[in-house]
Amino acid sequence: MPNVPTRWAGVPAAGRKAERRAMLVQAGFRLFGEDGEGALTVRAVCRSAELHTRYFYESFADTGELLAAVYDEQAAALGDVLAGALADAGPGTEARTRAGIRSVLQFISDDPRRGRVLFAVAESLAARRRAAETSLLEGLIAMSGVHSPSLPVLVAATMFTGAMTELAQQWADGLLGTDLDAVVDSAVDLALALARRPLDV
Repeated sequence: MPNVPTRWAGVPAAGRKAERRAMLVQAGFRLFGEDGEGALTVRAVCRSAELHTRYFYESFADTGELLAAVYDEQAAALGDVLAGALADAGPGTEARTRAGIRSVLQFISDDPRRGRVLFAVAESLAARRRAAETSLLEGLIAMSGVHSPSLPVLVAATMFTGAMTELAQQWADGLLGTDLDAVVDSAVDLALALARRPLDV
């Protein structure tokens, strides 16, 4: 696929490579998010990004590496949204719980492709999903303010992490209806019941 000769004029080599990589990641997000893993071929990605196929291998060994980059970008974006929501919510347990749950579900609602990426069953993403869950668990424990958490705190945080992951996936799959407020209210009530005694965040 030909490129406009002046497309990268004046851009340093490292900058050109970074820009091309970002274009490929965005193309991968569009294709995977809309049509699934089967749509994620080198040729299709390059066509969508309007780049020659040689540029794909400049940044990725295969589509598995590209999908990992797509996942990492969306996970980082969700992390930023969640951190911002918690920072704005203030110190109260209920306010922080509500802000956290709503921000995650709203992030998915705003672009359903995000949920398809974050909850993809691709084996290549298993380790990344596990790392994301571990990060959430560590964040919950940190919010408890306990430097050496007891077993009840660890158990409660672990249960909440698993429940939140499943809640987000069920919401992404459209299995909880379309009333975000109702889902958030129910989730907050249950989360507070779990967190009130051993994990006051």
